[in-house]
Order: sequence, then C-alpha cells, then structure tokens
Amino acid sequence: MEKVTPFLMFQGGKAEEAMNYYTSLIEDSAIKSIVRYGPGENGEEGTVMQALFSLKGQEFMCIDSAPVHNFTFTPSFSIFITCDSEDELTYLYENLLADGEALMPLDNYGFSKKFGWVNDKFGVSWQINLPND
Repeated sequence: MEKVTPFLMFQGGKAEEAMNYYTSLIEDSAIKSIVRYGPGENGEEGTVMQALFSLKGQEFMCIDSAPVHNFTFTPSFSIFITCDSEDELTYLYENLLADGEALMPLDNYGFSKKFGWVNDKFGVSWQINLPND
C-alpha cells in the first residue's frame, strides 16, 4: 500500500470551486493537479474528472461526479483542524460557516479552549479546534 488519501465527491461541478476556496483559507495549501472531462467523455466538459490538492500537507483527491447520486457528504466524516491561535480559529470558522450550517457553535466545551463544528457551503464537515495548553 502506497498511502491513504481522503476522497471528496462533489456534484454540480463544485469540485474546483471548493478546492480554490479551501486552499485560499488555509496557509501552505495548493491545488496540485486537475484532470478535466473533455468533449464526449462521461462528465460535463471542463469539470473535474480527478484532482489532487493539499491542505497543510494533507493530500485530498476530489471529483465532480457525472452521475447524480441520492447521497452527499455527512458529518460522520469530518476534517479536523487544530489551530495555533484564537484568531486563526475564528477566521476559519466564520469563513467555513458562510452559507453553511453550524453543528456546534464556537465555544469552550471542556475538551479544548475553543471548538466549533460546521458543514460548509459544499456540505463538507469541519471540526475546528483550539487545544488547551
């Protein structure tokens, strides 16, 4: 086995928008490669057939699903971020919450100084944590 990589499947041509959004919010992040559907292929021309991006060194794969599915993302799988400062935590929480949904508002829940859990505008779930010292 070479490695294990989280894989995100978007619908409606949202993969590239999501990658651009995530890499703009998190430092040391980048889109590494994008392969697009071409004319006559199984997906909408120009959408993401397969892409690779990284957030702080963690690689993710993603696609724009050509078929429409009766399922999407669920909070039972989330991306967990450990922040270095309250400012960083607040910035990420507020931006990821924009047009999304708060599952746990920013607060001290006892297991960290401050914690929040959101589903972003793409439906991806994020836990954002500022650990106790």
